[in-house]
Amino acid sequence: MKPLLNVFSKESIIIIICAALVLFVFSLFGAAFGFRMLAEIACFSIIALGLSIQWGYAGLFNAGIMGFIAIAAFTSMLVSFPVNEDFRQSIYATEIIWVFVKLVMGIVIIWGINRLPFLQTRVALRRLLLLVAIAVTYLIFMQNLEPVASGIEKEAGFIGGFGLPVWMGWIAGGIVAGILAWFVGHICLGLRSDYLAIATLGIAEIIKAVLKNADWLTRGTLTVSPLPWPVSTPGEIGFIASRALYLTITVIMIGFILWLLQRAYNAPWGRMIRAIRDNELSSAAMGKDVNARRLEVFIFGAVLMGVGGAALVTFNSIFDPSGFLPLHHTFLIWVMVILGGAGNNMGTILGTMIVYIVWVMSEPATLLIFEAVKYLGVEWFNWQVPNDFDSRALQMRVFLIGMTITLVLRYAPQGLLPEKIREN
Repeated sequence: MKPLLNVFSKESIIIIICAALVLFVFSLFGAAFGFRMLAEIACFSIIALGLSIQWGYAGLFNAGIMGFIAIAAFTSMLVSFPVNEDFRQSIYATEIIWVFVKLVMGIVIIWGINRLPFLQTRVALRRLLLLVAIAVTYLIFMQNLEPVASGIEKEAGFIGGFGLPVWMGWIAGGIVAGILAWFVGHICLGLRSDYLAIATLGIAEIIKAVLKNADWLTRGTLTVSPLPWPVSTPGEIGFIASRALYLTITVIMIGFILWLLQRAYNAPWGRMIRAIRDNELSSAAMGKDVNARRLEVFIFGAVLMGVGGAALVTFNSIFDPSGFLPLHHTFLIWVMVILGGAGNNMGTILGTMIVYIVWVMSEPATLLIFEAVKYLGVEWFNWQVPNDFDSRALQMRVFLIGMTITLVLRYAPQGLLPEKIREN
């Protein structure tokens, strides 16, 4: 009983610290800013829970979180953004459909070549035909897409959205992120973990580049805004009430996700996943399909990342492909999971809260310190203040986050709340 009591006491202390930090932010910046911060923390918590089950449950190193967030955010925008009547009434609304019909036909041909029985034993010939089919499909698709895309940009700006409810956009974003995870997982999960990290990192950058340069689809650097909310907007009922309602929805989502994750963790499936993580060879020797189970965890984690990413972009009310940054949408989330404790769901949420508060408060705190240093330097030493002195406060975010993770890895390498291992 003593270890359990120690863990409970530690959880209580961390919860009290988080509550004190939140109250401090509310008292310093007001309720409107406080609810905005909590809503963003809730969205990041959903993303971090997705990473926690990938890394904490199955030991899968995903370095491309940004890509899953970006593709889900785009999907959510496409589903929920109002219809662009200029595009719908143009000839390009029909032409773009035929372009993608040809793409689907090419994909079917590629799939058929890969499944032809007489090519199963002729590996070299099958690979050659697949490469030719992929190259031809790509060239035909791009040749047909270019004039249509140019016409859409000139006449309508971009294609707009489907005008469906926001919650449908979030679900669609999670599904598309899961499909992307299925594609990446089928290629890379059978390899070493470093190959998975490289593949996910590369996929993330490719997705960002495509979304950033496809002006006909995403408006590119011009951004898409304002994105519709699932609740009343600040312009309708005020910042405090609208952000509080948004926070309520995300907290309900977190509660449901935690319930699912806890049941999965304690179920035979969860024990099997942890057994694969701890000893892959022994699990395979016992007849477990290691790659299939890993793929399930990878997809489930990506779905959570997609839902959380869609909710985060919706809350910010703007879709900007250039705004997806590895520092903010990959590295920061890794810090949240490592600080809280991979495999511990409550630890992940508390770690997300602590890291994001440090991230948000680092700039004003650094500005305050810099102003004091500037004042004392000028008054006492007649110091010539550099022109970019104030702008350096923003860069202190990275330093403080790096120092935080360094201290955690030194004094709590398993996180503030490590995974609870039950001894049978």
